[in-house]
Amino acid sequence: MKKYLLLLTITFFVCNELFSENNKKPNFLFILVDDQPFDAVGFSGRYPFLKTPNIDKLANEGVNIKNFFVTQSICSPSRASFLTGTYPHIHGVNQNNKHVDPDWDNNVPYSKLLQQNGYHTAHIGKIHMAHKRGMDHIRPGFDYWYSFIGQGDYFNPMVNDNGKEIQEEGYITDILTNKAIDWLSNKRDRSKPFILNLWHKAVHEKHLPAPRHKDLFRGLPLPEPPHGTHKETFEGKPEWQRRKTFGFRWDKNKEIPKVLKEKKWPINKFKNMQLLRSLIAVDESLGKVIKVLKDLGELENTVVIYSSDNGYFMGEHTYRDKRLAYENSMRVPMIIRYPKMIKKGSSIEEQCLNIDVAPTILDLAGIPQPDNMQGESMVNLLKGKKVRKWRKSIFFEYYKDDAWPFAGPNQVAIRTKEFKLVDNFLENDIDELYDLLNDPGEMKNLINDENFDEIEEDLRKESERLQKKYKYNPDRDWWLRKQIKKRK
Repeated sequence: MKKYLLLLTITFFVCNELFSENNKKPNFLFILVDDQPFDAVGFSGRYPFLKTPNIDKLANEGVNIKNFFVTQSICSPSRASFLTGTYPHIHGVNQNNKHVDPDWDNNVPYSKLLQQNGYHTAHIGKIHMAHKRGMDHIRPGFDYWYSFIGQGDYFNPMVNDNGKEIQEEGYITDILTNKAIDWLSNKRDRSKPFILNLWHKAVHEKHLPAPRHKDLFRGLPLPEPPHGTHKETFEGKPEWQRRKTFGFRWDKNKEIPKVLKEKKWPINKFKNMQLLRSLIAVDESLGKVIKVLKDLGELENTVVIYSSDNGYFMGEHTYRDKRLAYENSMRVPMIIRYPKMIKKGSSIEEQCLNIDVAPTILDLAGIPQPDNMQGESMVNLLKGKKVRKWRKSIFFEYYKDDAWPFAGPNQVAIRTKEFKLVDNFLENDIDELYDLLNDPGEMKNLINDENFDEIEEDLRKESERLQKKYKYNPDRDWWLRKQIKKRK
């Protein structure tokens, strides 16, 4: 009888421990890179010489969301959308302007909601919104803050360490990595679950690699982009694109050829190679932080999220930078590891957005999603379930900014699995329509092909539906300019 009671007691405590372990709130490690092209990873195979073993391992141990997009392809708007789960026209940041910050009161970031529900929270790295110094630099919802104003510097950067302005020595990716490791190992409250944003400056232009990587890939050829997009002549494309590419401002009344000469490959080889070299330190950083989590016994209960704030042109359509509604600009990598839920080496084909990250984090943490969040939780997709009501189309927006020669006119785009329609709001120019299945490089504009008139009409109706759903206001740009003037 005593043996039976002893066995029963042991079983009770073991089951109770297992139950408690399985119901622990997950930790979150959110790694966000700047300007990483969706296919600039080793496992994509686009660059045979590019080795990213830690990113590849993360994908092998988690899920690769193949069709992940940002709602606007610029640093500040995208980062604010990741935080708030809302579109730029809602949270109030549609430019990289130093005087604009999100409307935090009406668009509470996931960091604050997690903090209010018992999480220990930290942001380490780029934010590109908080342009004030001292304690005013710290954004809502973070117990620990380590960031910098604007783009920051690759070497010996000035940083804000929990409200204190200091100058660090060294390379920015390594500095941020060491701070993240120190916080995980020594600074956090281990009685609480945590969320750590490790948001890198790399691989933003000027694309400066760590000194140890400066000679990587030397003498190697830069592979041509898929689908021949580097052969772009802009035949049948909007005039503003030819004007932008030709070196004239798109809104100036100056005669320009209908078709441009094909550029010789490689295009922007040195800059593109520098970007890829800069990525290697990010991959090393991921490996180091993952190892620390494993050594601390926290890895299996940590949701690891890896993504980029926007895509980047690597010579596609002869461009560099981002901003525009082409795939290379609006599509980004998204890998999530959480072995308690996610099947190893799995993939998701559904179209997902950066505004889905905040609802997903909250859902995993057991926190209700605020009504104002416009994204959708990806949890059922992560579980491998078929979600019948998942979105069939996505809405993308861009607001003209002063970053010449990279800027374009105001744009909205509607993207389905099969087609994409881009509306540029220009009275004396054409829009764009692409067949993504037969023309994944978006080289042939079908906007004037009468065989696609019905498809164009359907897409315009869908665009109107999503604009209404997401409360899109094309006049919001003027509201933002007023806010800028008020804050100056």
